[in-house]
Amino acid sequence: MTLVTVVCGVILADRLILQAEWWQVNRTVTHAPRPPLADLGPPPGPVTVSWQLSTPVADSELPAYDRVAYTVMEGELVVVSGHGLTVRDARTGRERWHYYRGQWSLLGWARTGHVLVAYLERTGHRGNRLMVGLDAVSGTLLWRQRGDVPAATERSTLRWPAGYGVVIVTEDGRHTLYGRAAATGRRVWSKRLAHGCLLPEAVPYGSAASDGVAAFGLDCGARDRTLAIDPRTGRTLFTTSAAHPAVSVSGNVTVVFDGTGLHAYDRNGREFLVRRGESVCRDMCPAVTNGGRLFIAYDLARGPENGTETRRLESIDIDSGSLSWRRDMSGYTALSVSGGLLYGLRSRLADPLLPAGIDVIDPATGAGTTVPAPLVTRPGLDGVRPWLAAGGGLLYVAVPTARPRPFGAARLVALRGGVRGAGPPELAGVPARDWPDACSLLTKHDLPRGYTPEPTTVQVEGVRLRAGCTYRLRHQKHRTSDGPEREAATLSVTVQWVAADAKTASALFGAARDTQSGARDPVKAGDAAYGLGAPSGTVVMQVGRTIVTVTANVPNRATQLATLIATRLRASA
Repeated sequence: MTLVTVVCGVILADRLILQAEWWQVNRTVTHAPRPPLADLGPPPGPVTVSWQLSTPVADSELPAYDRVAYTVMEGELVVVSGHGLTVRDARTGRERWHYYRGQWSLLGWARTGHVLVAYLERTGHRGNRLMVGLDAVSGTLLWRQRGDVPAATERSTLRWPAGYGVVIVTEDGRHTLYGRAAATGRRVWSKRLAHGCLLPEAVPYGSAASDGVAAFGLDCGARDRTLAIDPRTGRTLFTTSAAHPAVSVSGNVTVVFDGTGLHAYDRNGREFLVRRGESVCRDMCPAVTNGGRLFIAYDLARGPENGTETRRLESIDIDSGSLSWRRDMSGYTALSVSGGLLYGLRSRLADPLLPAGIDVIDPATGAGTTVPAPLVTRPGLDGVRPWLAAGGGLLYVAVPTARPRPFGAARLVALRGGVRGAGPPELAGVPARDWPDACSLLTKHDLPRGYTPEPTTVQVEGVRLRAGCTYRLRHQKHRTSDGPEREAATLSVTVQWVAADAKTASALFGAARDTQSGARDPVKAGDAAYGLGAPSGTVVMQVGRTIVTVTANVPNRATQLATLIATRLRASA
């Protein structure tokens, strides 16, 4: 009798205390009305920061799920991380409500209509899992369910498919799809997969959805395929054969990259776009639909890997498959359409300048304006997929950062239209004449004997800048060798940005430093500086509104030259 009592007590303690909601859940709700948010981004021209947010990447027992993601819905900005959901007023960034759960990790989320669905697992107990449906506007709990798991979580965002008021789930075996009503959690349909096929558990670009289409890259052994279904009913729309397919969905268009080429299909499975090549995409190409057109950015697949994700943006008529227009630009990483404008995020305005670039494009003609964004992207950083959205006259941009160490963070900025200066919008209104010639920042007396300058011109749209200068020993200037002796004898100076004022330059300098995992302790040069490499073969420095990088492969020489450049820039200010 005593043993039975003890066992019963343990079970009750587990259910009533260890699994009780009252101590595990930290959540708030709001009764404030839905924030109004017009379908409108900023106009073409310079942009400035309205508000910004940094979200640390979680450190969990499942590193593959340590991600940050965002979405805009119901006038709100939703921030997703392993910690939980935080929902903010998209206009101001102020928090409206949140849902956190102590000793649990959020491993997936979905959205459809006015509902957010979160999937959580208890830390150290992966079999102890929970799915909750929440009203996106108020944070009110709509339903809870234990047992189901997300149907093919897309690992780079933790998002899994939902559409038309239905969230799509599966069970441990991953052989069957189930549709649950997002508002009630009630099961409304089920679909058995083809024999021998499984849903992936969590892979990059393994699934995607809109209200009209949910697409999955299925693991079918030697017969991998893409499955597209109607999320409302579970009915199969089409299947295609593709090895290890990566998928994305926008509107009624499904885009598939299978490692040999890029393919786009309408809702009936008609293929209307093919771009061949193993390197046209990395993991997946950015794509978005609007007004009967598909806008897609892909790599031209020529030349070596250089850290630039995409090089060509095309507008394709979905009905005919014909090309409407194209733009050849570098580094598109995200696309968004709002208020009759197409926005494209580029990894850099132009190499080797610091800022990321934003293209504001007329979807009908392809004509557009390129402006710098007050943030910096760096290849190789993880934690958040570069993200872009627009609304309420703002443009939301998210990129990964290396700080805080060791796991980094996601930096989100909400941008609004800025003041137009006397100069071109490509330079944020700063006249090109305000940029110093990089080769004028050092004289022959500043350098060891025998060095001669080689200027480098950077072109930003129609603006040309002498932003780079490489110094080589005279007797090595015409050598063809690129060996270590040549590198050791090379110095370089690069003007990476000239801002409208010192405050703006300081913010961009800080953004650049935060993307450098190898940034060393501050260096005494200019207004602010940090070193890269050991011992500081490269120094990145801010002097007033100018940011300069100095590289020298001789210990401490970069710091000495940076100090001389800072003096010269201050004298000419």
